[in-house]
Amino acid sequence: MNGITNFSAYINGNLESISNQIVESVISRMGLVISDAEKEQALAMYNQLLGFFGDILIYKDEEVVPEELIKWSKNNAAMQVAGGGKISEIVVRYGPTREIVNEMFTDLSVELELTVREAGFILKRISQILDVSLNETFFAFERLSDQYQEETRKELTKLSAPIVPIQDDIVVLPLIGFIDEVRVRHIIDNVIPQLAEMNVRHVISDFSGLVMINAQVAEAIYQIGGTLRLMGIHIVVAGLRPDLAQTIVNTGMDMSMTESYATVKQALKVLTEQEKA
Repeated sequence: MNGITNFSAYINGNLESISNQIVESVISRMGLVISDAEKEQALAMYNQLLGFFGDILIYKDEEVVPEELIKWSKNNAAMQVAGGGKISEIVVRYGPTREIVNEMFTDLSVELELTVREAGFILKRISQILDVSLNETFFAFERLSDQYQEETRKELTKLSAPIVPIQDDIVVLPLIGFIDEVRVRHIIDNVIPQLAEMNVRHVISDFSGLVMINAQVAEAIYQIGGTLRLMGIHIVVAGLRPDLAQTIVNTGMDMSMTESYATVKQALKVLTEQEKA
């Protein structure tokens, strides 16, 4: 037990030098090119990881995994997600890191004159720590990535059909990017109620920022226009490109009664003149 205690004390007393040796060895063995900031981050991570390891070695007969290690692994995943990184960037370094740490700790066990049993115990514990950390990091990364993607999707959905007030009773509704069934539902559930609360008289639906639509979405947009008309809101279309117009025509919908203008500026000019009249 004295050998394990001595090993633990050595780890805790030399965290920075051991961390630096691990980082430099991983960089060299894998041929990595990383920035100084990334290197500092890696050093800080290994300082913490080795600190956990040094602390749990004293529990020789228990497979203790500190809660701080779980939190550390989740934080590692969070930083990777926030930085736009991939989980593969962590996984690909796992094998070489394990090999390097095992080699270093084997040499250190010999230097500190540990028994074969004590050395085996240490290697088993570090493998356990690395495995737990990798698993927790992986699961947290997946969960956070899904959450981030969902939040991003919601934000993009909101931005796909913003309400832009022009005058007290005129707003522009730009349709931006790809409009799919999800974004159509957003317009129905969120945009239309907002328009009703604003008591607008005219809506200029701007198609100029729309990448493309299919027949199903075109029909849904047509129905949205019908809903606005039933609410007493005058709707006109601007920026309808030939390719989008052709898609609408192919659906068999009658757009002959819908006022259409080349640009929002042109539509606004006409509506403003109508209001003055």
